[in-house]
Amino acid sequence: MSSEPIAGAIGTPTAEIDIDVSLVHSFLTAQHPDLAHLPLHSVDAGWDNAMFRLGDQLCVRLPRRKIAATLIEYEQTWLPQLPDLPIPVPIPYRLGHPGQGYPWKWSILPWIAGVTADQQEPNQDQAQQFAAFLRSLHVSAPLNAPFNPFRGVPLHQRSASVEERMQRLEQKTSLITPGIKHIWNQALDTPMDVEATWIHGDLHPRNVLVESGVITGVIDWGDMTAGDCATDLAAIWMLFSDSQVRQKISVEYNPSKATLERARGWAVCFGVILLDSGLVDNPRFAAIGERTLRRIAEDV
Repeated sequence: MSSEPIAGAIGTPTAEIDIDVSLVHSFLTAQHPDLAHLPLHSVDAGWDNAMFRLGDQLCVRLPRRKIAATLIEYEQTWLPQLPDLPIPVPIPYRLGHPGQGYPWKWSILPWIAGVTADQQEPNQDQAQQFAAFLRSLHVSAPLNAPFNPFRGVPLHQRSASVEERMQRLEQKTSLITPGIKHIWNQALDTPMDVEATWIHGDLHPRNVLVESGVITGVIDWGDMTAGDCATDLAAIWMLFSDSQVRQKISVEYNPSKATLERARGWAVCFGVILLDSGLVDNPRFAAIGERTLRRIAEDV
């Protein structure tokens, strides 16, 4: 879920342009005619992008909102420059350009098999692999890496939005407990004690693919930026239901105490955002948010 609203109980943003199979096929015919004969069908539409399966090995990803157009350009520019990672990522195979009234760039990507991790949780034995993925990703980024005002920043920059959502959720659920508030406030007071690194920035379960319990890919890199690695460590609570597995990932990654405290704060941030927005019109996001907050409370 990229570029989330800063305040207010807002659900899934409306597409600014209708994108259908006919439009995508016309793009392929005009710009990549050698691929236009492949079967094409719609797969999904998220907050920012529409996705179409193209044959057996490819997919097409197009921004559905102006704000996402910049994010897909980040993916096109920077995904090929990331370090080697132990879990596949969708490095663009071909680039698409504006045309036929559609104003933004788009991508043809390799198809990565699997379902999203909110539909199938990774097996416990994936803990070591996921920790290795995070360690490999969290290295220094170039000075001109994308800037993201929502991810990897000091948590106090998110406090007004998150706390407004907390107040709203207190009227609807029992999940905003004193323990959750304490974890959040503790994280706000914990300074960043590590250098900024590459981060994915949006590692919730719908951006992690799983097949037969194995993590097969990490997708949707539009929020990638240089920032606090604790942002990505929040995924520990979003992806894994077993507290012992969460502990194993923490041991394998070996963050500082301060970084782990900030990671819990980021997990609260993501849990609150997903639950608050999901309760409007997206039960899957709401379920992820609820599970995340329950797991954080369980580990206290």
